[in-house]
Amino acid sequence: MRISPELKEKYGISVEVLSLSNLEVKPASQEFTAFKEEVFKEIREKHTLASLKDNPVVRAYRDFYWRIGIDPTKLRPASEALVRRILAGKPLPEINNLVDAYNLASALTLIPMGAYDAGKVKGELRIRTSRGERFVGIGGKELVTKGEIVLSDEEKILSIYPYRDADATKITDATRDAIVVLCGVKGVERDYLRQSAEKTLEIISRFVPCKASYQNLPL
Repeated sequence: MRISPELKEKYGISVEVLSLSNLEVKPASQEFTAFKEEVFKEIREKHTLASLKDNPVVRAYRDFYWRIGIDPTKLRPASEALVRRILAGKPLPEINNLVDAYNLASALTLIPMGAYDAGKVKGELRIRTSRGERFVGIGGKELVTKGEIVLSDEEKILSIYPYRDADATKITDATRDAIVVLCGVKGVERDYLRQSAEKTLEIISRFVPCKASYQNLPL
């Protein structure tokens, strides 16, 4: 994983990466559903809709959005959007065991995350500024990039950092190897990002049949 030095300096971008192999992607288990309710209770005890925006981690992503020209009151940071659903008594999307597990970890830690089918990733990963490339997000929404911060491999964009993942590399029932990327920005301490990676690994390892490892990237 390479991060553009300019983006690292300007926005404090940092990442942590989990590697998953021998995956069995399938619907989430009843055990996970019960655990999810426990986590929902913990989140509701910790946050309210009124106070959430003042949480320092939420604040860091909101500030980052403002700096890149996105109004976070209209397009919420992904982790904040998940927590808001929980606080409003709404269910989280149910996609598959892996996506559901990392979404729950994202809500718990407030760190935006993305997961990508490693079998469809070509070469080295990098975080850089886009160059007018075509991008199709999950759900089929297509755009031509205009200098956004992106996560890419050597052929294509995997995500618009840190909020929209590509359809081409999404997690499906056919996925056997994957990477999960935790997205950090200025104001999010690196130690907290690493703790969040460890918590995410714990949740995935518990509920998703796979061989999982944490790369613990250097600063």
